Amino acid sequence: MSLFNWQEKPVAALANEGVIAPDERLPWPQTTAMGVQHVVAMFGSTVLAPILMGFDPNLAIFMSGIGTLIFYFITGGKVPSYLGSSFAFIGVVIAATAYAGQGPNANIPVALGAIIVCGAIYALIGVVVQAIGTAWIERLMPPVVTGAVVAVIGLNLASIPVKNMAASGFDSWMQAVTFVSVALVAVFTRGMVQRLLILVGLAIATAIYLVLTNGMGLGKPMDFSGIAAAAWLGWPKFQAPVFDSAAMLLIAPVALILVAENLGHIKAVSAMTGRNLDPYLGRAFIGDGIATMVSGSAGGTGVTTYAENIGVMAATRIYSTAVFIVAAIVALCLGFSPKFGALIQAIPLPVMGGVSIVVFGLIAIAGARIWVDNRVDFSDPANLLIAALTLILGTGDFTLKFGGFALGGIGTATFGAVFLAALLLRKTR
Repeated sequence: MSLFNWQEKPVAALANEGVIAPDERLPWPQTTAMGVQHVVAMFGSTVLAPILMGFDPNLAIFMSGIGTLIFYFITGGKVPSYLGSSFAFIGVVIAATAYAGQGPNANIPVALGAIIVCGAIYALIGVVVQAIGTAWIERLMPPVVTGAVVAVIGLNLASIPVKNMAASGFDSWMQAVTFVSVALVAVFTRGMVQRLLILVGLAIATAIYLVLTNGMGLGKPMDFSGIAAAAWLGWPKFQAPVFDSAAMLLIAPVALILVAENLGHIKAVSAMTGRNLDPYLGRAFIGDGIATMVSGSAGGTGVTTYAENIGVMAATRIYSTAVFIVAAIVALCLGFSPKFGALIQAIPLPVMGGVSIVVFGLIAIAGARIWVDNRVDFSDPANLLIAALTLILGTGDFTLKFGGFALGGIGTATFGAVFLAALLLRKTR
């Protein structure tokens, strides 16, 4: 297909549980609705990651839209993915900038220079993959590794909504109401409503929250003052990078985590769509790497293909790349409009937490699906130990320290999985 030549499928295809392929699309109203749902799915993490690092979340949203468009054009519109703020950078950015965790990070420019270098290394790996093929990287990261790394990302993030997005017993109950609402929509509805399960479930839970808090005085009421005070239009707050060798040494190795993450995502999308996307793996690395460089150059976080959105695709079976063009445009609008940003941020935190529980769970299952689709043999003790150790290292947030550098759970799980595969699978290679 050309970059913008999608075959239109009727909405009736949804009623028959049809799959919408990457080179297909629904009519534009339904495609737009799906794009909005993808923005909702990525919003919590794409905003949370920069907040944890002291970055501007509105700029992160804006750069996620830019990054998604870059990725789309470099992959020729063949790979359905959304690029959002990467959690793999959080630990190393905090270490490199000595961020205390409150308010804006005064040392962001130092982190930005290192993020650019990391993106350059990542893109260079993509160039090598594009030139000589994927065999070497698949040998380095077989399905047992990529499946474990993808699963770990969802499991490692699980503590964020469970521990940090419910300040009271009422909030915990609202999280439960939210994920049950999503589950009910997923199971008991059909057609477009079922495909919009995240968005519809979130809307139902928000309405229930509004009635219980603002109406009945339970919990923390929803505050709409931020929406009223926010301007309709406004420029994102750009920042310039500073290149510091110490920060680069800390942050640049994240490129390997991004490779494993993206490889796992591409494999998951290949399994779901039934299409071999391996020929586009090099382009995907290049696109993600360049998007990270562009984001860092403007003051944004490093970006990665988002498993949250892969989880939405798994639930909806809509893989149209047109959806991600819409999502990117919506993100750009959010970046230019503090009003829209305030509207999304008015969504109650426990409701976003409930949605995050669903999405992070779907990420973990996407990793397991890689094992199933690639027929990973867990009667082989090598595969069994690689997967078992990787899951526990990542889920338990096992951390290794090297002087002033700390490698957190996702990092130890990723590097550990690669090392264990090289050590334990030697007999089969």
